[in-house]
Amino acid sequence: MAKPMTKTQLVAALADEMDTDKKSAGAALDAVCNLITKEVSGGGAVTLPGVGKIYCRERPERMVRNPATGEQFKKDADKVVKMTIAKALKDSVNG
Repeated sequence: MAKPMTKTQLVAALADEMDTDKKSAGAALDAVCNLITKEVSGGGAVTLPGVGKIYCRERPERMVRNPATGEQFKKDADKVVKMTIAKALKDSVNG
């Protein structure tokens, strides 16, 4: 498996794609990340066309087990961020 792309590499690739400097590309990437964070943390969802949908889901209260001790305890309800991958991205990876 290849190493994941770092933020620096992503900013450089984005700058090349946009025909702009790295500073502008970095600012654009930060702005998009901040918008996604704000929307999802507020309970909304964000769809990135061709990539997928990022959303927040609530998990109910449940019983969990500590694997080291075997002790069971109740875990409170919480929220978890999920992402559904778009069919176009799946098809491009598999075909």
